[in-house]
Amino acid sequence: MRVLVTGASGQVGQALQAIKPSDVDGVFTARADLDIANETSVLEYVANVKPDVIVNAAAYTAVDKAETNEPDARSVNSLAPRYLAQAALRAGRTRMIQISTDFVFDGQKSSPYRPDDSIAPLSVYGRSKADGEAAVLHSLGDGGTVVRTSWIYAAAGHNFVRTMLRLFNERGVVSVVTDQIGTPTSASSLAQVIWRFAKRPELSGIFHWTDAGVASWYDFAVAIAEEGAAAGLIHREVTIKPIPSKDYPTPARRPAYSVLDKESTLSSLGVSALHWRAELRAVLREVASA
Repeated sequence: MRVLVTGASGQVGQALQAIKPSDVDGVFTARADLDIANETSVLEYVANVKPDVIVNAAAYTAVDKAETNEPDARSVNSLAPRYLAQAALRAGRTRMIQISTDFVFDGQKSSPYRPDDSIAPLSVYGRSKADGEAAVLHSLGDGGTVVRTSWIYAAAGHNFVRTMLRLFNERGVVSVVTDQIGTPTSASSLAQVIWRFAKRPELSGIFHWTDAGVASWYDFAVAIAEEGAAAGLIHREVTIKPIPSKDYPTPARRPAYSVLDKESTLSSLGVSALHWRAELRAVLREVASA
């Protein structure tokens, strides 16, 4: 099976490369290899590679910058998935897996969001990702799969874990919002599930994947401090102050609650999810050993 993976230099793309199954012929592309926002380039590249599956791990993830840079966000998150799906359709037998986000929801629920719940994104980023989902499912029908996830982080790259580790070592006091609730998810955890979906052509439509458990950003920060200290990554005493979102205004609105119901993924793939804190511990050990 040949799988084309876009966004190879990102957190999820790197994780997909690191655990690629031995029986998969993987073609990993970063922007320097393929500009997925260029329709002609996408059509030609896919026609030449002839993949069985396209995994679109590329995304414009600068949530706040997207508010003033909508054209770039839409180019990567909305138009590129459409071009990839059209290329897959033209290839005739190529399936596509689109990675999406909890930010397609408005956060008004108080129970985990199911894949079939109505979406109502609050931000340019969320709307652009929602449009990307729709483009893939509309173009490919049963050949399209959307996997939504949340709060992705890894040992390398720009993410909340790396930011907190830096701030903990620079400052004595760090303030973190406590009224936004979701689930931290390691890129490696998501990558494992994506490879399973790649080998299951009968699974199409929308699925959710996160690690197990629920947390606020404050809870996540406290865990990073505790696990980071245990791993020898934090070298000073740190106080973490819980604050409401109104005390930390951002250009983009974020859902107050975006826990995802992943039951359909668990049952369809026959997998289980580790608690987010166990995944965090493993990632911090990886950081410490680097």
